[in-house]
Amino acid sequence: MRARQLSRWTAGLVAVATVGTSTACGNTQETSTTATPERHRPAGAERAAEETAAEKAALAAYSGYLSASRTASRRSDPQEPALTRFLADPLLTRVRFSLRQARQNGAVSAGTLRSEGPTVISMDLDATPPTVEIQDCVDASNYRLIYVADDKVVPGTRGSRHLATATATRYPDGRWRISTGAAHQDQPC
Repeated sequence: MRARQLSRWTAGLVAVATVGTSTACGNTQETSTTATPERHRPAGAERAAEETAAEKAALAAYSGYLSASRTASRRSDPQEPALTRFLADPLLTRVRFSLRQARQNGAVSAGTLRSEGPTVISMDLDATPPTVEIQDCVDASNYRLIYVADDKVVPGTRGSRHLATATATRYPDGRWRISTGAAHQDQPC
C-alpha cells in the first residue's frame, strides 16, 4: 500500500514541478479570438499593443510560477507566499497538494529543472476572463525527489525532457496568473 501511495505522490509532484520548468519546443505563435462586434474591439495598432502587453504579462507570470514552484519544491512548502502571486486555482490547489504530500513523506526536490524558453501559442483576449496559452519544453532529466533523512532518491522521480503547457488567465484585479498546467511526458521535445 505504501508503495502505491508513494508512486502516486511522487508522480504528481514530478508532473507539477516539471510543468514549471519547461523549455520551448516550438515557435508557432497564433492568435485566436472569439467573434465580437467590431465596435467593442480595439483598432489595429491598439489591438496589437494589447496583444503584446498580454503576451509579456503572461510570460512574466509563467516565469514567476516557475521560480515560486522551484523555491517551494526545495523545501516542500505548500505555503510559499510567491505561489499565490503567480498561480491560481485549479493549479494552485494541485501544486499545494503535491507539496504537502512530499512534505508528509519527508521528501524535497533536488537537481535542476530547466525551461529553455516558453512560447505563447494562442491567446483569447475577448474571452471572459482573457487567456493566453503557453507551450514549453521542460528538461527535468537532472531533477529528482530525495528523502531529507538520508538524501536517497525517491524511486520513480527521475524526469525527462518533454512538452509542457500552461494557461495564463487575467483576473479581475488585472494580474495574470497561471491557472492550469500539464506535463506531457509522452511527448519528448
